[in-house]
Amino acid sequence: MSYHGPAGVAGNAVQVHLSGRWEPVDGRYHWGGRIEPEPQVVRLLRSGRRDVELRIADRVSPARLAEVDPWGGVRITGVGDPPWPPAAEPVVAPEPVEE
Repeated sequence: MSYHGPAGVAGNAVQVHLSGRWEPVDGRYHWGGRIEPEPQVVRLLRSGRRDVELRIADRVSPARLAEVDPWGGVRITGVGDPPWPPAAEPVVAPEPVEE
């Protein structure tokens, strides 16, 4: 599962690219990804703030800012239910074409 789209971090509108996976070692869902470059979020991280809330639609999830990447984006991680809304309909793989 993944999500690419608008979100909010510490009152800032951002664009995120997130994905997640079940971790068999601890039995929890781990998700993370990247916040596209946003100077306010970079300042927040560099001021020492790591724990934030990520808002996507009507969902609010605790998250942690990790580091600034070489392109100015910020890595974000979390544990628990995915912070993005479930897909309206499941994606179905196309049937193989018989020749």
